[in-house]
Amino acid sequence: MQASRTSTTNPPVEKAFLVGVEIEGEHNPWTVDDSLQELGQLSTTAGAQVVGAISQKLKAPNPRHFIGSGKVQQLQQLKKQLGFDLVIFDDELTPSQQRNLEQALGIKVIDRAGLILDVFAQRARTREGRLQVELAQYEYLLPRLTGQWTHLSRQYGGVGARGGPGETQLEVDRRKVRQRIRDLKSEIEGVRRHRAQYRKQREAEGVPVVALVGYTNAGKSTLLKALTEADISAEDRLFDTLDPTTRRVKLPGGMQVLMSDTVGFIQKLPPTIVAAFRATLEELESADVLVHVLDITHPSGYEQSVTVNAILADLHLAEKPVVTVLNKIDKLVPSLGQDQTRKDGNYKELLGDAIGPLNELLASYPNAVAVSAAYSWGFSELLAKIQLVLDDRLAQVKLRLPYSEGELLALFHEKGTITKRRYTKDGAMIAGRVPRKLLNRFARYAVQS
Repeated sequence: MQASRTSTTNPPVEKAFLVGVEIEGEHNPWTVDDSLQELGQLSTTAGAQVVGAISQKLKAPNPRHFIGSGKVQQLQQLKKQLGFDLVIFDDELTPSQQRNLEQALGIKVIDRAGLILDVFAQRARTREGRLQVELAQYEYLLPRLTGQWTHLSRQYGGVGARGGPGETQLEVDRRKVRQRIRDLKSEIEGVRRHRAQYRKQREAEGVPVVALVGYTNAGKSTLLKALTEADISAEDRLFDTLDPTTRRVKLPGGMQVLMSDTVGFIQKLPPTIVAAFRATLEELESADVLVHVLDITHPSGYEQSVTVNAILADLHLAEKPVVTVLNKIDKLVPSLGQDQTRKDGNYKELLGDAIGPLNELLASYPNAVAVSAAYSWGFSELLAKIQLVLDDRLAQVKLRLPYSEGELLALFHEKGTITKRRYTKDGAMIAGRVPRKLLNRFARYAVQS
């Protein structure tokens, strides 16, 4: 009797070839090589093996294949030599371009948008995140359904299948996708209403909100985890965090703030992603301060910061006060000892000659602070800077609070800053600053100077 054999069913790793295009006259802080390098990281994150890349400079994208006919022929030859079974374009393709390329090459072709959606699908953990990713996927798929059914007709045509699935099946699928899109939008609208109620409650309490923004893998989640000692995923990989996480943080003056981590940004972010994640990105609109986390050791760090600022401008958030966090300064230390404490007050001494260029960099960004989220360096400076920026959003008040208003006194302690306090037989005389959004709560007890 033969022993039963078990076999793995893991799909084979796809071999991917990357294609980038530089459009003449198009303003882009990224070089095509740097952009392709990032596309390679995305491809690896998605589970593909990158076997090569090419680029082309064009006056305008070719309406049929996006790239020129000569490059299509070159891809056909490279496919024979390298044996890749997937081509990934660094720019978004139209459905017809994608279909024409697949017909010419005989293999699967996807673009940056499809790749990012694939990575997002792997990273979404909560129900909200999965809803948002699924909506983006369906909206991306809908105009490409004709191409999908062309594949099925080619694969299953012939005797017994003449006519293939045909337009009838295609229309059925289109209706199903459209209905699913409507259902998802309805569910996400429920999420938006819930978040709006939560924000309204937050604003009534006057709790300042600090939102972490930045390029993917800049260290936002690591920073929030270190500041709050919370159980938050913070892996060194692209788009590790899709779902917003919020934790309380106490500032040096005693004020508590809500600090939220948000989805990381990336260049050429597909519009479908931005639209689908509207419920999450709306959290940024209610933020009192944005903390822009920047990986200063990344070779494309400047380009990443430009991309983040451009996306914030597109979201109409450019006027928000910003604190810039120059993260990962521990990587500037040539040899960091294994016995180095995680909260070393002498970290500036370790930086050595790097302190000069770092100071110059700090001077070039608004309200900039240098930190190491991995080693908790610079946290006191960061929290003090956030406090300083928030103070600009506080109003100076003088109050005569009766002892019966203990709740208001506690609110002042928690949300504001007390500079003077004197107790009388009728109540407490208090001078200090409170968030402007709370002024109406204290108005009846205000004392004119």
